[in-house]
Amino acid sequence: MATNIQSTLESLHDRYRPLNTGAVATYIPELTKADPDLFCIAVRFVDGTGFTIGDTDARFTLQSCSKPLILAQALSTVGRDMVMRLTGVEPTGNSFSSMVGLDQIGKPLNPMVNAGAIVTASLLPGDSPEDRYERMRTNLSAYLGSDAQLDAAVYDSELRTSDRNRALAYLLKSKGTIEGDVKQHLDLYIRQCAISANTQQLANAAATLANNGVNPVTGKRAVSAEYIKDILVVMLMNGMYNYAGRWAYEVGIPAKSGVSGSIFGVVPGVMGIAVYSPRLDDYGNSTRGLAVFRDLSKRYNMHIFDQRGPK
Repeated sequence: MATNIQSTLESLHDRYRPLNTGAVATYIPELTKADPDLFCIAVRFVDGTGFTIGDTDARFTLQSCSKPLILAQALSTVGRDMVMRLTGVEPTGNSFSSMVGLDQIGKPLNPMVNAGAIVTASLLPGDSPEDRYERMRTNLSAYLGSDAQLDAAVYDSELRTSDRNRALAYLLKSKGTIEGDVKQHLDLYIRQCAISANTQQLANAAATLANNGVNPVTGKRAVSAEYIKDILVVMLMNGMYNYAGRWAYEVGIPAKSGVSGSIFGVVPGVMGIAVYSPRLDDYGNSTRGLAVFRDLSKRYNMHIFDQRGPK
């Protein structure tokens, strides 16, 4: 696979660059400023070799792509029993910010929707808000392979427009699902979403999960191998918003998307893949990103249930 991956990425970039369906996210005002024509594909193999094509310098905020990585930190902090007591693994069938059923059930169905991600953020340790943020930022840096930085403009924009997430957080507080200072937990969640990265760094994060928790570029462990299965299962079942079922059927690898236009996917034991392009479909997934992943999965037999295995 590695012998011809660069030519494959160049071919895919040429094929899907003209695809201009979808639109940039608008519910966070700062995200409306993204250039809709930006497009980058990156691959990182577990042996550390990497390939990329397109707008390699383009930066974006992780948004929901941070959720599996923060789930990993929560698992490492309080263990899977506590995490599973406070949130589950079931698909919701609703939008990522939906409140449907939350009042009756009392906890989010999975950690990839906003309510579930607020719960996992609430579990992160620290002696103060800044200490908690610094620990979270350091952990995300271990996945990205370099120092993670906050995009202050996106953070401020998201903080101003997070009324729905505030409602989710206070409802969770009223149910006893989260404890402590709701404002601090919500602020930490917004900060994790506003961490900035480029496509190569996101591919590093995907490759870290593919490599049993060790970043193949730095050689540093980001998460215990004990929790990799938990993270990848949740990503496969819930990582692509309401499109998760079709994604599992068509592409068939653990993945997560974010409304900045990024998608990262994990081929366990082989590689991580990341695509960035800000035009989104109605579900909130990058349209070019979906096309690239569908093509790659079919071309290289990446689907986890394809018994031929990756080629």
